[in-house]
Amino acid sequence: MSPALAAVSGLAIVALVLTLVWAIQLKTRNAGMVDPVWSWSLGFLAVWYAIFGSAPVETRIALGVLGGLWGFRLGTHLYIRNAGKPEDARYAKFRAEWGAKANFNMFWFFQFQAVIAWLLSVGFLTVAYRPGNAGVPAVVLAVAIWLVAVIGEGIADAQMERFRGNPAMKGKVCNTGLWRYSRHPNYFFESLHWIAYVPLAIGSVWWPVTVLPAAIMAWLLLKMSGVPILEAHLVKSRPGYAEYMRTTSVFIPWWPKQS
Repeated sequence: MSPALAAVSGLAIVALVLTLVWAIQLKTRNAGMVDPVWSWSLGFLAVWYAIFGSAPVETRIALGVLGGLWGFRLGTHLYIRNAGKPEDARYAKFRAEWGAKANFNMFWFFQFQAVIAWLLSVGFLTVAYRPGNAGVPAVVLAVAIWLVAVIGEGIADAQMERFRGNPAMKGKVCNTGLWRYSRHPNYFFESLHWIAYVPLAIGSVWWPVTVLPAAIMAWLLLKMSGVPILEAHLVKSRPGYAEYMRTTSVFIPWWPKQS
C-alpha cells in the first residue's frame, strides 16, 4: 500500500469511528467518550501504518508496538476515568455555549479531532515508510524516550486519581508528587512521547517531519483544548489554584517558586 493510500484510508477509518461516537453521544448527552476513542484511534494508526508500510519489518514492529501500546494505555486510562461520570467540564461548556447548534457543532468538532489525530500520525507514517532499518542505537533511544514518557505520564495519572479518590482532598489542589513540579505533568509527558519516533525516522529524507507531532500536541494542550479551558474552570472552583499557578511551572517540571 502506498503512503498516500495508507494515510487516506487511515483518516477515513478514524473519521468513521468518531462519527459513531458522535452518534452515541446524541443519546447519552456525554461527549467525554471521544477522549479514549481518540487515543485508541491514534494507537490504531500506528499499527495500521506498521502493517502496510514498506520499511523493514523490524522497524515496523518497533513502531507498531510503541505506538499501539501507548494508545492502548492512554485510551484505557481515559475510559476508566470517564466511564459513568458526568460530562467533562470542557464539553459541557461547549454544549451550553452552542445551544441549539450543539449537535451540529459537536459533529464537526469530532471530525476536527479525527483530522488532528491524522496530522499527529505523520510521525508514525514517516517511520513506517522509511528506507532501511532504523538501527539498534536508534531503537534503543526511541524505547528509552518512550519509557520515560509513558511511565512518567502513568505516574502522573495515578497520582491524580489517588488524589481525586481521597474524600479529604475534595475541592483542594493536587500539588504533590509530579504535580508539585508541574501543573500538567501528564501533558508534558504526553508531548514528550511523540519525540520517541524521531530516532526511528532518522535516515529518511522526511525525518524532520516527525518533530511536528510533539509541537502540535504541546500547542493543542497549552493553547487550545487543555490548559486554557481547564485552568479557567479550576481557578473558579478550587480555592488556592491561583496561588498554585503563580508558584508552579505550567508544563515542564521544575522546582516551584517560593510562596
